[in-house]
Amino acid sequence: MGLMRGIGAIGTLGRAARDIGEVFVPNATKGQRLEHAAQRAALEQLGAEFALERRSLFDRCVDGLNRLPRPMLALGTLGLFVYAMSEPAGFSARMQGLAHVPEPLWWLLGAIVGFYFGAREMHYVRRPTPPPPLPAPRMSAWHAPEEDADPPAAIDNPALHDWRGDRD
Repeated sequence: MGLMRGIGAIGTLGRAARDIGEVFVPNATKGQRLEHAAQRAALEQLGAEFALERRSLFDRCVDGLNRLPRPMLALGTLGLFVYAMSEPAGFSARMQGLAHVPEPLWWLLGAIVGFYFGAREMHYVRRPTPPPPLPAPRMSAWHAPEEDADPPAAIDNPALHDWRGDRD
């Protein structure tokens, strides 16, 4: 029976030596597990950020139409330059026609375009973003769980009483 106790003590001593050794050289297997868990958590968070919600055909079509004005304005402006170079007489006639458009119509066009792009910008600015999830509390020997901890009773500490000056 004494031999069995000796083997248990040797096992405990071996575990203690292994734990002390891991202070200087980390356990590679534990490190790989932690790296894998961190990478998996990062990929899951990335997947959650870019997950697409299920939307109807109508919603997708409206989103597609909402994406058209900016590229059409940019390409249309470039097209005007090409048109001006390829057919200067026709371009000149069209621009003279634009000169006859009344000023209130230009103001109306500016308001429509400004409100369209302003509304789109405000849609993205006002979109609520959920706060990132808080990490789960970790338990260790250094931090005891707060809900189980009772406040310590008043401890008679002579040094503290001397420091306060309330000890006779």
